[in-house]
Amino acid sequence: MADTPPSSTPSGATDTRAGGRSAILGAMFLMATSAIGPGFITQTTTFTVSLGAAFAFAIVVSILVDIAVQMNVWRAVGVSGLRAQELANRVVPGLGWVLSALVLLGGLVFNIGNVAGTGLGLDAMMGVDPTVGAVVSAAIAIAIFLVKRAGLLLDRMVVVLGLLMIGLTTWIAITSRPPVGTALRNAVLPDTLDVVAITTLIGGTVGGYITYAGAHRLLDSGLTGPQHAREIGRSSVQGILVTAIMRVVLFLAILGVVAGGATLAKANPAASAFEQAAGSFGLHAFGVILWAAAITSVVGASYTSVSFLTSSTTSDRTRNLLTVVFIVVCTILFLVLRKAPVTLLVFAGAFNGLILPLGFTVILVVAIWRRDLLHGYAYPRWLIVVGVLAWLLTLYLGYQSLGSLAKLWG
Repeated sequence: MADTPPSSTPSGATDTRAGGRSAILGAMFLMATSAIGPGFITQTTTFTVSLGAAFAFAIVVSILVDIAVQMNVWRAVGVSGLRAQELANRVVPGLGWVLSALVLLGGLVFNIGNVAGTGLGLDAMMGVDPTVGAVVSAAIAIAIFLVKRAGLLLDRMVVVLGLLMIGLTTWIAITSRPPVGTALRNAVLPDTLDVVAITTLIGGTVGGYITYAGAHRLLDSGLTGPQHAREIGRSSVQGILVTAIMRVVLFLAILGVVAGGATLAKANPAASAFEQAAGSFGLHAFGVILWAAAITSVVGASYTSVSFLTSSTTSDRTRNLLTVVFIVVCTILFLVLRKAPVTLLVFAGAFNGLILPLGFTVILVVAIWRRDLLHGYAYPRWLIVVGVLAWLLTLYLGYQSLGSLAKLWG
């Protein structure tokens, strides 16, 4: 049974060529922008300040793991036509509900940080009070899911804002004049190997709802089934490349400032780096980038979390209304808990580390033993090998996450 995530595409139109291209492009950028939120920007700045060019190695490792995970997730979801939680329930009855609960909890908590990020972005961009900016941004996100063709608007929004983020960050990276040669050397032979940095970056950019954002959106394109396996695989790689470009240029932008000997403000080091690279324009550009990253993450987290609560029998109107409710709840929680978001984000990060190995185990079981769910598709052996290697790393991340949870509850 083919299944499709929330969409407002008119009945019978999801398989048209134009609609298919739009949904594929939207899936690619939804995955990319979901992985590049306020948390990622903060992590990149913090670790670049402490590790310098050596952080390039962590960037490369995170990209490689992302490739291994996303290629398998997109392939299994796209070929089967089933969401991740539906695959989990087919593998072990009830496991899909456990996965859904974890994704929903992690997405809810992370989205509070995303909403906060939109407020900080508008503050840096136009001097708007962060609380007011967050509420206004949440209203914009809600409006997207209230229009008649929400799916099409979602696709166009993430593409435009994703390209805007890449363009502005690239310009700042060129302006800051980073030591590219040193960064390239450290990408292979790092001066300092920081396992914590690698673990944190992977958990924050691959785990949780982010793992499934693009794959679940892909189901709207109509490109499901074994006959579209090649195109599904190609689209997943293209989406990962978009993510990789943004990760690299953001790192280089910060590295250029740090390598130049500048001291960043502790209150907001990322904004400080952009300001020192390009003056007041850099600060405003940072505001645009942060707002774009945050609001696309709000939309991505809400969309994907709700996709774990709905099925192919759920109407488009119900799906969109559930997404609106999710955003409203996250905004209310932000207004109530905004003075203490750090613990919540650490908690969500730890949960992401648990979700990643659990959900990815399901994907590998489907690829290796449950070919019946793939409609007879011969899953590539090389992709299984790559997936197993990545899975072993996710187990380590999960172990690290358990340690983080123990500290939180201790």
